[in-house]
Amino acid sequence: MSTFEEITKEKQRASEALARVDAQREKLTSQLSELEATERVLARYSTGTQARKMSSAKMPTTGVKAAAPARLRGRRRNVTTKSAGASRRSPNLSDQVLALATGKTQQEITAACKGARPNHVGAAIARHKRAGRLEERDGKLYATQPPGTEQRVAV
Repeated sequence: MSTFEEITKEKQRASEALARVDAQREKLTSQLSELEATERVLARYSTGTQARKMSSAKMPTTGVKAAAPARLRGRRRNVTTKSAGASRRSPNLSDQVLALATGKTQQEITAACKGARPNHVGAAIARHKRAGRLEERDGKLYATQPPGTEQRVAV
């Protein structure tokens, strides 16, 4: 048998093994997507504690798009993409708006709140106005009490 024929046979064996691996990968991918869909349905309809999801780092997902996390009913606290350390350092939007209300217009406050959507800034301003923490004079917003001080109600 010549060397060329041996190389051809080895190539054939390798390509067959690769085809088997690809078929198995496709099968596992479809099973994984079915399991994720089932998990989303169970998370939607089950009550009580949720099962901990296995880390996706244990399973390679090359070429496979991860499924969106399950949405729970009711109003939940939004999870931001910022790290926990970053959120501790920066004040929340409501505090930022109150701190910036030193004779600035609503547009100036919105521009100063980087990363916040304008309608969210407007909603925070409206809440502060209703609560009496902000007042508007000549189109400019002013804090009625210094930021950081809270009014305590005597019981």
